[in-house]
Amino acid sequence: MTIIKTEFALALNQVATERGISPDDVLTSIEAAIIAAYKREYPESETEEFVAQVSRETGETKILKEGKDITPPGFGRIAAQTAKQVILQKIREAEKKTVAAHYQAQIGALIKGRVIRYDGYNAYLDIGKAEAVLPREEQMKDERYSVNDSLIVYLKEISQDKFGNPRIIVSRSDSKLIEELFKREVPEISNGTVEVKKTVREAGERAKIAVYSTQSGVDPVGACVGQKGVRVQTVTDELGGKEKIDIIQWNPDEKLFLMASLSPAKITEVELDSKNRKAKVTVDEKEAPLAIGRGGINVNLASRLTDFEIDIIQLKNETTETKGEPAVETKDEPSEIETTVEAPDEKKADETPETKEEEKEEETTKA
Repeated sequence: MTIIKTEFALALNQVATERGISPDDVLTSIEAAIIAAYKREYPESETEEFVAQVSRETGETKILKEGKDITPPGFGRIAAQTAKQVILQKIREAEKKTVAAHYQAQIGALIKGRVIRYDGYNAYLDIGKAEAVLPREEQMKDERYSVNDSLIVYLKEISQDKFGNPRIIVSRSDSKLIEELFKREVPEISNGTVEVKKTVREAGERAKIAVYSTQSGVDPVGACVGQKGVRVQTVTDELGGKEKIDIIQWNPDEKLFLMASLSPAKITEVELDSKNRKAKVTVDEKEAPLAIGRGGINVNLASRLTDFEIDIIQLKNETTETKGEPAVETKDEPSEIETTVEAPDEKKADETPETKEEEKEEETTKA
């Protein structure tokens, strides 16, 4: 089974180039294919050990047993189709490994993808050399996906499907997506002058990001907001334009940090139980809806950001105060607050018009 050298070399290099794998991997695939084809054609030799040898110069293939050439006459024609299928399979496997290795180094980074199909549950993106999956649980609330939509996504992990093939998982809802977007837009974060301490998020609705300056004289909040809000607006636009982002200055003083985390509400008083990670927060009645947020989103995000279970207490007037329902209820260990916080009564959160909350949020962001 001899092939003219130039033709063989041309075919070998073409396959290797198109598939993005080395010629050695292609030759290994051919040798494995020849052995498989031989054993299929001669089943009585199934348990015997053979070696296939392919000449890199001429493409001539031989089957050797204990160093002796046992290649049957005409074997190349008989086994050609079987060998072809095995070769293609091996090449695909080598290609997938190469692609997986390429993207393995990019886990935790932002990548750009184009939607190539959407089945109503998962979205599939072309990310260059491979296809990535955006599962339902990694999608943003109320975000719709159409073919050819261009998206910035967070490369979360590379797992394996049930067939053992690499499966690239990307996310639009992970908090790290916001962190990486700010790192891209804010030079002070990328060079280490401003540090992102923590980010919590309800994807598509609201996020809170705590930042801290490692250098005196640098305003971490101002750096993230940017001149006239251009930096935070760029991040918001990448998220579809609907998600509100509160940028909060991290403070080692837990009381001050907790007060800032409930932005845009103005806090009257805070009582901390640091040992049990509980906090009682007193606010004027008109500030309560802002502190709680629609559906409890503001207080729940603040709870996750600070790791405190927060009770909101409303002051009706100077002499009377009425305790509201707990914004967070955790009957088990306090350490579970971050992931198991429950929303407060939605009726209470909706008592004040939404426009009032949005106006205060805009003032806080500009500040």
